[in-house]
Amino acid sequence: MAIDLANLATEMDFSPAEIQHMLDNLDSFSPEELVEIDKIVGELSTRQYNQSAHDDLIEFCKRMQPDYKVGRHHRILADQLMALEDGSKDRVCVNIPPRHGKSQLVSIFYPAWFLGRNPDKKVMMVSHTTDLAVDFGRKVRNLISVDAYKDIFPEVALAVDSKSAGRWNTNFGGEYFACGIGSALAGRGADLLLVDDPHSEQDVINGNFSVFDKAYEWFTFGARTRLMPGGRVAIIQTRWHMDDLTGRVTNDMSKNARADQYEVVEFPAILEVQNKKTKKYVEKPLWPEFFDLEALLRTKASMPTFQWNAQYQQQPTAEEASIVKREWWNMWEQDNPPPCEYIIMSLDAAAETHNRADYTALTTWGVFLNEGTSAYNVILLNSIKKRMEFPELKQMAMEEYQDWDPRCVYCGEEVCWYGAVSRDATDGPACVRIHTAPWLR
Repeated sequence: MAIDLANLATEMDFSPAEIQHMLDNLDSFSPEELVEIDKIVGELSTRQYNQSAHDDLIEFCKRMQPDYKVGRHHRILADQLMALEDGSKDRVCVNIPPRHGKSQLVSIFYPAWFLGRNPDKKVMMVSHTTDLAVDFGRKVRNLISVDAYKDIFPEVALAVDSKSAGRWNTNFGGEYFACGIGSALAGRGADLLLVDDPHSEQDVINGNFSVFDKAYEWFTFGARTRLMPGGRVAIIQTRWHMDDLTGRVTNDMSKNARADQYEVVEFPAILEVQNKKTKKYVEKPLWPEFFDLEALLRTKASMPTFQWNAQYQQQPTAEEASIVKREWWNMWEQDNPPPCEYIIMSLDAAAETHNRADYTALTTWGVFLNEGTSAYNVILLNSIKKRMEFPELKQMAMEEYQDWDPRCVYCGEEVCWYGAVSRDATDGPACVRIHTAPWLR
């Protein structure tokens, strides 16, 4: 098999068989041919290196910043962003703790990579202030000018008149526009809408919770309406409150199946992971290479529980609702529940099934003496959450009542165990709240 090295060096078009043939027959080549082969191999290696950065966001990050520290969560986040770019997903919402590499990946490397692959598209970058968004824009613009970027995306460059850090164009007509919450957006379009931390830490600390309404309204009636056909949205934020932007958009999608349906990914700073051998749950840090468990526990001990739950665990709770602490909860490891001395049932009823209706929630609790601690504990025995109409609701409630025979039933505003009104907790079921609802007799 003869190989035309000069032609191969020019065309750089090798089949696997040709490459293997060269490697197997290096001794048969002249010194001049070996020099050419070395050049070819070097060029192929460089092309492969550039292609991997072209195709994979994490490889692009490492090429742009050789000391880039990659955590497992970065790979998951990058996969979500790459799915947005290739169109397999169009709505992504990721919640992540502070200082875990969110903005560097999402707001700097990703827009540069996206525009490299889609230089004719429009990117809108949103943060809680315009200054911060513009700072991101400056860093993205500067990346596009470096030699390493040109090696990966050789045809992409800034338009000759692009000087502004927050508003610039590519040589293919693509656009980058940076803005803060509340900015005017007239005339702007977006194929990709990136939202990175829409809420200011200072506003939240100062108790200025009106910012949540303002951010949601601006996002819904402003930024969201700027999407081009097939436009994609990524909301990446640290959670602050149940009514922050993540809370509002996820509430919308749960109530209306026609609303934007986000794929929500939550990254708690400390994960509870089950040990495969002992079956017990242990705590592990999200990014152990950067924040070990001890460092996170020190942070947790230094702030109120409701703030830790929101910012670090991505599970915001109302400050006034923190009567029952999360750390008080334990898993009952045995197959069967303990014998309970007292059973309580709680019913919060709704009677509609459309996708904007509230759920009916029925929970059954037991009070038992924990022999290990000699203290009384409460255990959740059963939980039902379902949208159902009145006939099914009535049947379900009666069946659960007969199965569990509770001594006390707590009812919502609209329903009550009418037949239990005359009885008390000493000899049978009793209502905690009495209302006239004879349908459950």
